Amino acid sequence: MNPAPLGVFDSGIGGLTVARAVFERLPHESVIYFGDTARVPYGPKSPDTVRRYSGEILAYLLGRGVKALVVACNTISAQALDFLRERSPVPLVGVIEPGARAAVQGTRSGKIGVIGTAGTIASGAYERAIKRLRPDAAVCVQACPLFVPLVEEGWFDHAATELIAREYLAPLQRAAVDVLVLGCTHYPLMKPLLGQVLGPAVTLVDSAEETAKAVAEDLTRQGLGAAPGNRPTHRFVVSDDEPHFRKVGARFLGEKLQHVEVVPLG
Repeated sequence: MNPAPLGVFDSGIGGLTVARAVFERLPHESVIYFGDTARVPYGPKSPDTVRRYSGEILAYLLGRGVKALVVACNTISAQALDFLRERSPVPLVGVIEPGARAAVQGTRSGKIGVIGTAGTIASGAYERAIKRLRPDAAVCVQACPLFVPLVEEGWFDHAATELIAREYLAPLQRAAVDVLVLGCTHYPLMKPLLGQVLGPAVTLVDSAEETAKAVAEDLTRQGLGAAPGNRPTHRFVVSDDEPHFRKVGARFLGEKLQHVEVVPLG
């Protein structure tokens, strides 16, 4: 048993969907969440920059005494996971491998769709992770850059969002995918709309839920879980713009954020 907190981090706000999934699956665990809101978005930045920024967050959270780390960002998972694992003395889980695993387990036809930011899609990380597990899979990918601003605006089920979703998802429908990986931590908030557009024949893989599952398995396997009677505390830290994080973060968590610290990095 280990009462130390888990560290969950992202380039901004989207990783709160992963934090929420962790709260729900591991209700006795304390969490420190770090969002690098001063330097978001990471998607258009070079891999070297993503590694440098995420390395700074890693050092900060290790300094806060975390017992394990969750990289709640597809861009960081795609471009810096190995770099971070080499430098982390504690277990570290990204969002891509759990999503790829669930997609391979869930497909009947072997036709798998992936949507994400331009950076995540361009990295090819999901295709590599899926093909490692199922070499004969047909993977169809689609960058959906407009989804993040729409989600942060709260337009999860707006008519304009549906129009854009139909446009983005058309190539995946033509490819007859039977599983779609939501390869960005903002996208779980769009699940009802995406399900409506694609219909019941397509299984949606929520990388936030799958990552929380992987974290729970890791903690159990390594004997790092908190005691069942532990009373958890959740702390939220950002590098800038605390009012925006508090306002938009409430949509992601489904509850108000009581206390947010500001800690600039770099």
